[in-house]
Amino acid sequence: MRTYHELFRTPEFTPFFAAASVQTAAQTATGLALGTLVYARTGSPLLSALAMFGPSLAQVAGALTLLSAADRLPPRAALTALALLSAGAACVQAVPGLPLWAAFAVLLVMGVAASPGGGVRYGLLNEIVPREGFLLGRSVLNMAGGAMQICGFAVGGALVAVFSARGTLLVGAALYAVAAAVTRLGLTARPARATGRPSVRETWRTNASLWSSTPRRYVFLALWVPNGLVVGCESLYVAYAPGHAGLLFAGGALGMLAGDTLVGRFVTTRWRAWLGAPLRLLLAAPYLLFALGPGLPLALAVVVVASVGFAASLLLQERLLALTPQELSGQALGLSTSGMLAMQGVGAAVAGGIAQLTSPATGMAAVAGLSVAVTLALAPGLRTPAEADGGRLLGGDGSPRASRTPRTAHPAPEETT
Repeated sequence: MRTYHELFRTPEFTPFFAAASVQTAAQTATGLALGTLVYARTGSPLLSALAMFGPSLAQVAGALTLLSAADRLPPRAALTALALLSAGAACVQAVPGLPLWAAFAVLLVMGVAASPGGGVRYGLLNEIVPREGFLLGRSVLNMAGGAMQICGFAVGGALVAVFSARGTLLVGAALYAVAAAVTRLGLTARPARATGRPSVRETWRTNASLWSSTPRRYVFLALWVPNGLVVGCESLYVAYAPGHAGLLFAGGALGMLAGDTLVGRFVTTRWRAWLGAPLRLLLAAPYLLFALGPGLPLALAVVVVASVGFAASLLLQERLLALTPQELSGQALGLSTSGMLAMQGVGAAVAGGIAQLTSPATGMAAVAGLSVAVTLALAPGLRTPAEADGGRLLGGDGSPRASRTPRTAHPAPEETT
């Protein structure tokens, strides 16, 4: 599967795509509104960054307790319920006079509850499209996410200016409700991918199995840490340019859209092996220029160029699927998503803390430097791509090496209760 026409002719991909796009728009609008609301109340770059990205920190708790649900819940019901829960949370955040501690408590609860969502969604994508179409489908979702972020930040910024941050939160709640309706009415009811009930014990056991493979460990770390630190840069847009944060966010989404289009549609398997490392460096290196305190035009250009590097995650996710048994694909993708979101929260906290002590520009440059250092440290373990048929390694020309297979751990037998 190499064309968008083939992808959208696949049954159920269109409603799946529509629901994910609307939910991204809702997340974008509510995140910007909440960050703006908290910054207006406190004047704190740290609290503003945590309001926008702090729920990601709660993904750690969810990944350690609830992630086995990603393969053990019916996907349509799970995605519908999560969208409705998000709508309710946005309504609560819009209540006038809500104490700051209560607002952050809601964010914490939502972060934990939403932790299986990425695994459910992308595991379902792996069922809707053929395995060889996963990268194209994932890139289209990223592209739509980028477009929705561009629209969401632009429209969200306008809504905040015209209707207030609380009114924007209510608009986001309505969008979440629309996403729930599209999911419920547009997708087929499917059984869970794995048998047994979700449990903390099963979550720990499968996570340990996934983590036990050295090739998978490198992929997980490369997905989590450099990406999360760069999102720390993004968390300071509001503090760096209070009147133009929406423009910087939209520029980042535009860069992501360009990178995902390039990698998902035009880069061949052979070139993917060589493009991964440069993209991972591109993600952070341009942000080092923020040490000079650039004006808005240069800052916007830096953000757009750097955000092209987010396409490296597509290649890493494809590699992760190649190294993971099908029945654990949902939890593997969920673990990668939860880890990324958790590290985004860490990155926001680190960047916000540095900015609190120095300046937003210094905080952005500092976490960008950390991201580059981690990317270089992980590079040796990511030099050999994996073939998407079970983890066989590819040679430099993209052809399979049949004689070598990576050592991966097999999951423990399912426990039924």
